[in-house]
Amino acid sequence: MEKVLPILKRISKSSSSDRSIMSGKGYVSFMEQLMECVFTLCGLSAVAAVAAITIYMIISGTPAIFKVGITEMLFGTVWAPTAAEPSFGIAYIVLTSIIGTVMSIVIGVPIGLMTAVFMSEMAEKRTAAIVKPAVELLAGIPSIVYGLLGLLIINPAMGRIEKILFSNSENHVMNGGANLISAVLVLSIMILPTVINVSETSLRAVPLSVRQASLALGATKIQTIFRVTIPAAKSGIITAVVLGVGRAVGEAMAIVLVSGNTVNIPLPFNSVRFLTTGIVSEMGYASGLHRETLFTIGLVLFVFIMIINIVINFILEGGDKNE
Repeated sequence: MEKVLPILKRISKSSSSDRSIMSGKGYVSFMEQLMECVFTLCGLSAVAAVAAITIYMIISGTPAIFKVGITEMLFGTVWAPTAAEPSFGIAYIVLTSIIGTVMSIVIGVPIGLMTAVFMSEMAEKRTAAIVKPAVELLAGIPSIVYGLLGLLIINPAMGRIEKILFSNSENHVMNGGANLISAVLVLSIMILPTVINVSETSLRAVPLSVRQASLALGATKIQTIFRVTIPAAKSGIITAVVLGVGRAVGEAMAIVLVSGNTVNIPLPFNSVRFLTTGIVSEMGYASGLHRETLFTIGLVLFVFIMIINIVINFILEGGDKNE
């Protein structure tokens, strides 16, 4: 009997430990299923948000197209929604947004990329510790502040240049420097933090062994940066460009202060209006067909951004296949 009791105790202990293990496994399995449901709901909510926005924009933006006519709206050059005989041509507004965005990307992306290269590849730790907080501070400045700085600094400078260039012109209307160039310069500055931060992260993610292999083959540091590091970080840099395009296309408050906000041919020294500034400046008092047309402008802007994303993703996938 004395020999049997220890054996029974060991059996009871092992059975209790097995029950605790099984109960622990059941708890872990329940948590796994719960978190899987949470993640699925979060993913579906993102898809639902995009679908809801798309449906809302289509429902709100299409009525004016049928009433005005898509040809007259997209290719008309006269925007006079409150006239006795209203006209709703947005060709100059669309063209201004396209040209302004492209010019700001052409100016801002090279500067941002070179700054990211400097911070990740060239700068010493002390220098990088000064530059990086400055870039992050640039990202935290409200857009309206950029507009005010452009109004106080860029516009007067452009106004002086405008007076010199068009002093003998009888057709040019002086606008005090509120023109397309001023808007492009402000947009170029505003996209810098996005391009710099995303590009720097992508460049730092390139393995050190890749750089060392290039240097070991006899390449200089500059050759390694431009022929190895930047191509290796291509996908992240393209993402930075996409985000920069989104920032440039969607900006309104800063641009309305420096562009002049007048529907005009998008020439460098002309006062112009972007898609976003058109909506912001007129939505407060618009009604009826005028209001519906502003929603159509929002739909055009939405389609414009979607096309840009699709084209860039197509280019990205094509580059990955070629590699």
